[in-house]
Amino acid sequence: MISVTQEPFRALLEAAPDAMVIVDDAGVIRLVNAQTETLFGYPRDELLGRPIEVLVPQRFRAHHPGHRMGYSANQQVRPMGADLELYGLRRDGAEFPVEISISPLQTPDGLLISAAVRDVSERKAAEARFRALLEAAPDAIVIVDDAGTIQLVNAQTEALFGYQREELLGRQVEVLVPQRFHHHHPSYRHGYVDNRRVRPMGAGLDLYGLRRDGVEFPVEISLSPLETPDGTLVSAAIRDVSERKKAEAQLAELYEQQRHVALTLQRSLMGSPAPLSGIDTSSRYFPARQGLGVGGDWFDLIALGGGRVGVLMGDVMGRGLEAAAVMGQLRSASHALAKTGMPPWQLMRALDAVVSELPDQLVTCCYLILDPDESALTVCSAGHLPVLLVDPTGQVRRLPVPVSVPLGVGEVPHQETRLTVPPTSVLALYTDGLVETPTSDIEAQIDALSIALEKAIADTPCLERAADSVLGALLPDPQDYADDVTLLLARIPPAPLTAVSADLPAQPISVREGRRFLRRTLQDWDCEDLIDTACLLASELLSNSVRHACDPLRLRLRRAEDELNIEVCDGSPVLPQARTAELDEESGRGLALLDQLAASWGTLPTQEGKAVWFALPLPDPDRQDGGDRPGPAVTCRAGHAACDRGPDSRLRPTLPSATVRRSDGDAGDDWPERSA
Repeated sequence: MISVTQEPFRALLEAAPDAMVIVDDAGVIRLVNAQTETLFGYPRDELLGRPIEVLVPQRFRAHHPGHRMGYSANQQVRPMGADLELYGLRRDGAEFPVEISISPLQTPDGLLISAAVRDVSERKAAEARFRALLEAAPDAIVIVDDAGTIQLVNAQTEALFGYQREELLGRQVEVLVPQRFHHHHPSYRHGYVDNRRVRPMGAGLDLYGLRRDGVEFPVEISLSPLETPDGTLVSAAIRDVSERKKAEAQLAELYEQQRHVALTLQRSLMGSPAPLSGIDTSSRYFPARQGLGVGGDWFDLIALGGGRVGVLMGDVMGRGLEAAAVMGQLRSASHALAKTGMPPWQLMRALDAVVSELPDQLVTCCYLILDPDESALTVCSAGHLPVLLVDPTGQVRRLPVPVSVPLGVGEVPHQETRLTVPPTSVLALYTDGLVETPTSDIEAQIDALSIALEKAIADTPCLERAADSVLGALLPDPQDYADDVTLLLARIPPAPLTAVSADLPAQPISVREGRRFLRRTLQDWDCEDLIDTACLLASELLSNSVRHACDPLRLRLRRAEDELNIEVCDGSPVLPQARTAELDEESGRGLALLDQLAASWGTLPTQEGKAVWFALPLPDPDRQDGGDRPGPAVTCRAGHAACDRGPDSRLRPTLPSATVRRSDGDAGDDWPERSA
């Protein structure tokens, strides 16, 4: 037994940090320490022998003796902070919140009860301030312990979820989570407790809350760990984002509508180049999936006649409808200019003038002309990315083409380069959306494109599959293009076996020699049905060259899959001009004949001068005898050239003509010489 009169016990009592009050089983104060005097404001002598209720507020005194006797009957240690709202009373009548730890003491004088009293005014004030802040928070605040039990909520939680506060305290937080997430939510909760960190509001998660009436609604949740003496608590700030999600959905719908309009406009302006006979190509265009969406990428394939093909690719800096509109202007202008046969450097200069008139525009562009008969490329690049070439051995290299400044800078000449490339090689043109990323060097990405292109061409001869393979290697996420992506693959066709040419002097006899060469060649090619029309039109062109041009004079024939191309080259850069001929004039009808009888025709500047070409469709080998036959497209008689049927089997008008004096001395040739 311990005697309260023992000096060691009294010394221990005085050293305690809390106020110590020892009472007997009748509730009379037997012993206090100095901290009790300080806390309650009584001198020690005024407390000893008085009932303990002197330290209890008046409003609790009626019930306090019953609580005290109940403890005496069932003695047990009650620790500090036992979730009881207790108050002490100072000598001046002021109440203050306390926590009390009670322990029974068996002594020779009987049962004594030791009460350690701690003033928690500051803590309670801090808790009050915390609760005030909690209630003032604009979001619903739910505080749970590490087991997921709700410990504290604010008024916004009641308003948001439809529960009374008392209905939530002590329940699992999953009561506020939709049923479809209950299976996984505890594991997420435990994971957060094990790896505590602040998670800000709007962390890219699609989260939902559940109201008392069973209605789900989208929320954003910010999580913060709270370290307390009782363990780790987790504070969740919950915000209803229903209105914002609705607005976002409306904006997304509006954005998609605008994007659809922009894409429709962009695709309409860019167009889809028609497949060209005799050349294998594959193209891909994907508009940007981020930001303003569509941009100013475009590409074009232009048939230039005589088997030549123009390949054009450009990129207007910037994104959005303005870039797409500028792209449309430039594509239309470049297509029209290319159709005139303009050389690449001249086309770039013309486009530069167009771009210079547009405010704050820069455009990269690359234009090349492919001549399959000579396996030659003529290339001009205005600030565009290098053209890649995969040769027949599978090696990839960049074409050695000088790159000038982008269009729109002005006052800088654009140089063109003529290269010889192996037949069956594959050309790759592209825009920066394929190789440019914010985190990598563009040169390294072009090297990566070269590797992907080499592998794709080696794996498959099909350019369509090769294009898909290249895009898969360079763009692993097909829904995350930061910029427009454009890729064009073109295989250089082998030099045709059915292509011949004849060099002639710029003299009248060359008209007859040209017709003979043409007739023999078409007979060898089993194209007798086209001899009459071809000879007439070739005569017109040769006569023009003899009369108005100079050496070198060349007649070139080329047979493609479905058409015959005939070309007359001379040393004069002056292009033929159409004019209206009077009835008594002997010239001025050559170009009109070309318009009427040829499927297509055009002119091209060449290094020596110019070339004038025309195309005639080849007869369908599957046509049954007795059907429409092209036959002789023109029946010639003195003074007239009557067109019975053109090469496309449509009736054509009869053209007046004039007989020209024979100048080649070919008495056995029944074709009169004509001057175009």
